[in-house]
Amino acid sequence: MRPIIKNIVIVITVLVIGMNYSCAKSQEAEDREIIEQYISDHNIAAVELDNTGLFYAIADKGGSLHPSSSATVTVNYTGELVDGTVFDSNDNVKLSLQNTIVGWKLGIPLIGESGKIKLMIPSGMGYGTKAAGSIPENSVLIFDVDLLLFN
Repeated sequence: MRPIIKNIVIVITVLVIGMNYSCAKSQEAEDREIIEQYISDHNIAAVELDNTGLFYAIADKGGSLHPSSSATVTVNYTGELVDGTVFDSNDNVKLSLQNTIVGWKLGIPLIGESGKIKLMIPSGMGYGTKAAGSIPENSVLIFDVDLLLFN
C-alpha cells in the first residue's frame, strides 16, 4: 500500500473510532440526565451513584449477608420505563443473577435478604442498543426489587 493511502486509511480509522466513542459517551450522558430527571420528578431520596454509573436507592438494607453477583435469588420485582410503563412484574421468582442484566448483577448484591432496592439502570447496563420485547433500544430501566432469599 502506498504511504499516502496508508496514512489516509489510518486517519479515517481514527475518526471512525472517535465518532463511535463519542456516541457511546453521549448515550451515557443522556442516560444520566434521564435518571437525574426521574429522581427529581419522583422525589426519590437517598439516591446513590456507584462508580459504574448505576443509580440506586436502598429502602431496606435487609440482612447482613449479601448475595454474590452469581447467586440464585428469589425476588419480587417490577420493571418499568421512565415514563411509568410497566414492562415486567413478578412475585416470588427464582433467578440466577448470572443470567440477568448488568444492572441487576451490580445492584442486587447491595442488599441482604429481606432488603428492598430501587435500581435506576442506564441503558448500557440493561439491554443497550437492542430492543427486548416491549423495551425499546437505549432504554433506562427502573426496577423495584424485594430480595426474599438467596443462595
